[in-house]
Amino acid sequence: MEQIAQLFTEWGYAGIFLSAFLAGSIVPFASEAVVVLLAQSGLSPWLCLLWATAGNTLGGVSCYWIGRLGKTEWINRWLKIKPAALERAQRFLKGRGAVMALFVALPYIGDAIAVALGLMRADFALTTVAMAIGKGLRYIAVLYAAEGIISLF
Repeated sequence: MEQIAQLFTEWGYAGIFLSAFLAGSIVPFASEAVVVLLAQSGLSPWLCLLWATAGNTLGGVSCYWIGRLGKTEWINRWLKIKPAALERAQRFLKGRGAVMALFVALPYIGDAIAVALGLMRADFALTTVAMAIGKGLRYIAVLYAAEGIISLF
């Protein structure tokens, strides 16, 4: 895993985008480490934030479209989201709409929310915008926290 993170950091902004895309999709990956490393290495924190948010949102959109296909056996097989978790996410989202995509950035349940929004045929444009806002806020929090922790030393 460390070698993969090193590869992404060598690629600069493209590495941030790719690592964030993977983390937002079905591949388990911690893109936050790549974003923090590159922001601390001298790259623009704002551009790191922009590329990470774009990549992670696109990864989340891929989960939305998997849900939109409506094949629950694919969801269980490829995303490892159990039918019970998907059902809970759908019950939670029912009547709340695409704005709930703000919470796709949450660890563990984010993929289930994105897939459930796809299954429920939530408005794609609103879902994407809400998803981007939520993911952007998460990266802001990560960068801010990392800056605070580093300043302690």
